[in-house]
Amino acid sequence: MSNTLTIALSKGRIFDETLPLLEKANIIPAEDIHKSRKLIFDTNHDNIKLVVLRATDVATYVEHGVADFGVAGKDVLMEASTKNLYELVDLKIAKCRLMTAGVVGEALPARRLKVASKFTKTAKAYFAEQGIQADVIKLYGAMELAPIMGLADLIVDIVDTGNTLKANGLEPRDFIADISSRLVVNKAAYKTKYAQIEPIIEMLRRAVDNNEDK
Repeated sequence: MSNTLTIALSKGRIFDETLPLLEKANIIPAEDIHKSRKLIFDTNHDNIKLVVLRATDVATYVEHGVADFGVAGKDVLMEASTKNLYELVDLKIAKCRLMTAGVVGEALPARRLKVASKFTKTAKAYFAEQGIQADVIKLYGAMELAPIMGLADLIVDIVDTGNTLKANGLEPRDFIADISSRLVVNKAAYKTKYAQIEPIIEMLRRAVDNNEDK
C-alpha cells in the first residue's frame, strides 16, 4: 500500500481560500501553483501531493480513490455520487447560496415550469419536494440567458452578491441551500491511511475554528 496522500483541490475561488487553511495545517506547495501549468504538485511533505482539478471533478476523483481526500463545494456534492465518501469538515469557505431566480417582477406561468440549471439533480429534488411540476433543462453556463431568451421560466444557480442576476434583469427568488466548501475523504483511504489522514483533518478543523473565532 502506498503511503502517499493525494489531496484534490478545486480550481478558482475555493482553491484560493483553501491554500491558507492547508498552510495552517502545515501543508505547503513546493512551488507557486498560480504560476505553473502543472496539475500535480509536491508539498513540504515527501508523502503529500496536491492535484488541482475542475471543481466538478473533485468528488469523482475522491469517490474512485484516485485522490485520498479533497475539497469540494456542497453544490457539487449534492449532485455527485458520494456513496464512497465521508463528508467530514465544513471548511466554511467560499460561502454562497443555491437559489431559484427569474425575470424581475415576472409571474410564473400557470403550467408545468421549465427550469434551467447545471444542478439538475438538486433542482429536480427541490421542485418535487415543493410539489411543483417542472422540466429541468441541463445548462453548463450563462444561466442568466435562459429566462431572458425564453428557454426557461426559472433558473437554479449559485448566488453570491446577486450582481450578475441584477445586471441581466433577474432577481433571486427561493432559497434552496447554503453552500460552502467541505473536506471529503475516500472511505477506503480513511480506514487504511487513518494514522496519516486524521492528524491533517484535526489541524484543518482547528484552522477553521480559529478563523471563526476571529
